[in-house]
Amino acid sequence: MSKSKPLIDPSLFDQLRIKIEEDTAIRKDLDKIIDDLTQHVAYTQGLLSRIHSTPRSKYPDVLLPMVEEGVRRETEGVKVLGEFAGKLSYYKYCYRWNRAVQDAISTVLLTTWLGGLGTEERKGEVGKLLGLEEVGAVFGVPVNLKDRDAFHITIEDYLLGLVNIVDELARLAMNSVTLGDTEMAVKISGFVKDLHAGFQVLNLKNDILRKRVDSIKYSVKKVEDVVYDLSLRNLIPGRMEE
Repeated sequence: MSKSKPLIDPSLFDQLRIKIEEDTAIRKDLDKIIDDLTQHVAYTQGLLSRIHSTPRSKYPDVLLPMVEEGVRRETEGVKVLGEFAGKLSYYKYCYRWNRAVQDAISTVLLTTWLGGLGTEERKGEVGKLLGLEEVGAVFGVPVNLKDRDAFHITIEDYLLGLVNIVDELARLAMNSVTLGDTEMAVKISGFVKDLHAGFQVLNLKNDILRKRVDSIKYSVKKVEDVVYDLSLRNLIPGRMEE
């Protein structure tokens, strides 16, 4: 009696095992790169938190040099991520690094807004907002790719990074008043209101992004309350002697 042929080729599962092991190795290496980037971001965020207790006059010489070093570490981490992820399918793995990249974008946007990452002539100049292409240039990675499945910074990454700095600026507005810098509070108020108005013209399809953008109005209200209180006390710069 002849031996019956297996209904399933045994090599099928060997091939699947190999693919699973390869994917596991990729995810392990990727997670290590993302963990390193997350640590660099956390370090920079910790430095940036000092803005709430540091007078603005000390930003250029005391705070920003340390923050810029933190950003430099982040950019190196994003470049390493980009080189490794460039060999992978972006849409298969991007969910693993989106949060870390968005947080890194936030630190770059906030650092620049505070007067860092600029030329010596513009050092300490508050209020500059980097655009999407400029953020990509800081990190040295492409943005908003549509023609290929490769690592890049998306418009959603940029917008979520931008939303993240609004809460920090709202907090800074209140703490600036405590430090006697009422001008900073007024500047922040104008910026967050303009930002909120800008978001209103966007037709957002991403549910998470839409909800996050909607939350900006609460930060805007906080800053408006701070400025309103200053106005009642005649502490608005330019109006104090009227």
